[in-house]
Amino acid sequence: MKTITINVSEETYRVFQEYAARNDRTASELIRNAMEDYRRKYLGQDQSIFDQPPISAGKMLKDLTAEDDLLQEMIR
Repeated sequence: MKTITINVSEETYRVFQEYAARNDRTASELIRNAMEDYRRKYLGQDQSIFDQPPISAGKMLKDLTAEDDLLQEMIR
């Protein structure tokens, strides 16, 4: 594991320390976890579209028929 030095406001660090104490963890552990979450979400190269949770696009406006051209529908 690599040791690093970061600068954060005293208020931010205090909040981390208090939360960590209430949850029987260390502030360092919380910060490591936050960095790992950020790496996975924004920097990870091993992500797939299938890793993302589904989101609703809203209700269906009309039923599709066999004759509907989906490409033209998306372009409009």
